[in-house]
Amino acid sequence: MYINPKWRILTVGDGDLSFSASLWHHHQPQRLTATIFDDLTTLTHKYGAQFHQQLNQAGCKVLTEFDVTKPQTWSGLAAEQFDLVIFQFPLVPGFSDRSDFSQQCKNVGVNTINRRLLRSFLLNAINHFLDPAGPQLCIITSKDVKPYREWDIENSLTLNTPINYLGSMAFNAQDFPNYQIRNVDRDKFVKNTLGISYVWSARQQCEFDKLLSPAPYQGSQHCAMCRVGPFGNELDKSNHQQSKRHLKMAQFEQLWLADLAVNP
Repeated sequence: MYINPKWRILTVGDGDLSFSASLWHHHQPQRLTATIFDDLTTLTHKYGAQFHQQLNQAGCKVLTEFDVTKPQTWSGLAAEQFDLVIFQFPLVPGFSDRSDFSQQCKNVGVNTINRRLLRSFLLNAINHFLDPAGPQLCIITSKDVKPYREWDIENSLTLNTPINYLGSMAFNAQDFPNYQIRNVDRDKFVKNTLGISYVWSARQQCEFDKLLSPAPYQGSQHCAMCRVGPFGNELDKSNHQQSKRHLKMAQFEQLWLADLAVNP
């Protein structure tokens, strides 16, 4: 992940705040504001408060009970503006035993709910958090394994928006010492598989363009949503389109497009 020390940075949903603390101590941005979804009591119970204390001692603002999809939780930001907004390994858990999640997922599924979260993050970052005079950068770090790879991150999130997908780079956790990648809603660690940082902007380019890889699997001889190709011939392409994998991804895509028609 590329970090310019001149940037003002906002981190969103940083579970135990270990990423924000490492970002501050090892990359020294001009200003850092960190946010978490939990309240302080829940944070302390689940993870402890050491990183919260470190950020407070460093003079970084930390906002609790921050939901990037709900403007009523953003009051702590006041009129702050940022150059970069980062969301690390976002995931909405599919709790079948919780009425709020089960009702949300009833008609559209967990895949769509996760895409909706990421789209809301990008739209709200561009429209509300980023300085129009700055680089206007958004980064989502995710993984190329299920369920993350089923969200078609490079292609589906910014449909019918002015937001530009700029490319991706490998996320090297070693660049962020003491960063503890957690499971959602649990005090466990995520297996250290390869992370990928995806980059978007209201602008069409950024200062680290040369470090970014373009979206793969594009064009008529590939299947972007399944991340496969090129096909050797039309029969290979047709066979793939009849496969369980493609039919599953096509269903996810249909549900997503239907949701966008209702919730643009």
